[in-house]
Amino acid sequence: MTQQPARSTPVYRISDDFVERFAALDPLAATSMGVSGHDAEMTDFSPDGLAARHELQRESAAALRVAPVEDEADRIARDVMVERLDLAFEMYAANTHLYELNILHSPTQSIRSSFDLMPRANSDDWANIAARLRAVPDALAGVRATLEHGAAQGLLAAVRQCRGVAQQCDVYGGAREEQRSFFHGLLDAYETSTRGNDALGHEIAAAADIAAAAYLEHGCYLVDDYLPRATPQDPVGRESYQLRSRAFNGIELDLDETYAWGWEELWRIQAEMGEVAGRIKRGADAVDAIDMLDTDPDRAIEGEEPFRQWMQDLQDDTIASFDGVHFDIPEPVRRIEAMIAPPGGALAMYYTGPSEDFSRPGRTWYPTGGHTRFPLWREVSVAYHEGVPGHHLQIAQTRYLGDTLSRYQRLLAGTSGYAEGWALYAERLMAELGYLDNPDHYMGLLCSQALRAVRVVIDIGMHLELEIPQQEAYHPGETWTPELALPFLMQRSYFPADMLASEVDRYLGMPGQAISYKVGERIWLASREEARSRAGAAFDLKAWHTAALNLGPMGLAQMQRELATI
Repeated sequence: MTQQPARSTPVYRISDDFVERFAALDPLAATSMGVSGHDAEMTDFSPDGLAARHELQRESAAALRVAPVEDEADRIARDVMVERLDLAFEMYAANTHLYELNILHSPTQSIRSSFDLMPRANSDDWANIAARLRAVPDALAGVRATLEHGAAQGLLAAVRQCRGVAQQCDVYGGAREEQRSFFHGLLDAYETSTRGNDALGHEIAAAADIAAAAYLEHGCYLVDDYLPRATPQDPVGRESYQLRSRAFNGIELDLDETYAWGWEELWRIQAEMGEVAGRIKRGADAVDAIDMLDTDPDRAIEGEEPFRQWMQDLQDDTIASFDGVHFDIPEPVRRIEAMIAPPGGALAMYYTGPSEDFSRPGRTWYPTGGHTRFPLWREVSVAYHEGVPGHHLQIAQTRYLGDTLSRYQRLLAGTSGYAEGWALYAERLMAELGYLDNPDHYMGLLCSQALRAVRVVIDIGMHLELEIPQQEAYHPGETWTPELALPFLMQRSYFPADMLASEVDRYLGMPGQAISYKVGERIWLASREEARSRAGAAFDLKAWHTAALNLGPMGLAQMQRELATI
């Protein structure tokens, strides 16, 4: 049953109306939000479909501006929504949607990933899956129509992103003989759950054939038709980067100051890594210590399923130890599922939120990249980032606040800076609370922090084509390029090479997103310290966390303002 907020002010009614209408216009977003009634439908990614969603955003922003504001809850809900809708208007006017093609989060991935979140409990659910599978060709045709509309105006995605997405299409569509398509994997799941070979099974099989063929066709289009016209230019430049950074972070950043700060953070973290290395292995530097952590069989788990179960147990144990002590966790939020991600996407762990009614739980997804051996030293901090107290606690807690937050706040609001900033802050919080006292696990935290600091440096550096500082040992004074970025990533973040190989493509395809982790964490930390300074000895960390999260997701600029009052 659709959950409705208890409040019914004009602002909240506009929010409710927007969510309902947006869900109808974007059924994939409805599935992601967990709004029922649209799982058999498919989003229209054509220029007309995008224009319809844009018109709804414009209309709703105008209505909010004249709606009476009855109290602070109304004001916050209105400001959150207006900021996001206005930003969406700017992005639409800049035509970024006409060349939206990247390896992490663009329509080509959204169509495929929607099937990960669809219910599979009964025959009606599987009939919805079959219906959406049959709609995949039209959805991808809409994507192509929009890309062609952009190409006609000289607006083209980068060669790097085009090639990467085409390769993903091959994986999703089962281009390799040794690997079935993702969509035929759904048929396997159906047959396992029903143990039958009925008419619905035949319908799903036929629909899977259609969807897989559509992805192979889409991949051919990208390689044969779009790639020859794609731009070789990866950097987007300062003006475009500033707009996209504001979209991901909800704040106007001083990019040069942020770039310099990213370097300072990286140097600080590297110095601490050297100190911790000696606690792991006497006399070792960071490289030696990490090599031991990666190769020691006693510090690893063998097998996908044992690793998934370890991740599940860690999440469950953390929730049990946190509830009532560091956070008050509502009963529906205590459920989380650890999952192995389907192949084909970027090799980075991610989280998907619960449905609106919590019938679908929050889930952490781990892409294995074909690995069957999993060193655990860095995974503890990653689990805290994705689960509790990171994304799951923040996002699921927001879903739960139906009696105080607007429906837009609970389902659509927020920025990467807010969410990823909280999740990175959550990793640091776990160290502060003693959960990472094991030096192995603390080194994992530092590697996580180093990667996010490197992202600030590289993302801003590449897109603005800035110089590497003269005091830096790595190519001092040279201008950032993708060719310089990957070796630097590998040298300074200590993550596996196969995972890092897709990172540079990710930064170049989503300008401003990669910096959101450290930028958001910076503001969360500064806001906490300001609150601690105001309250003095009376400062209560648990109460501050509760009050902060209860504000709901928002852009970082508004978050700074709101947190200054609690």
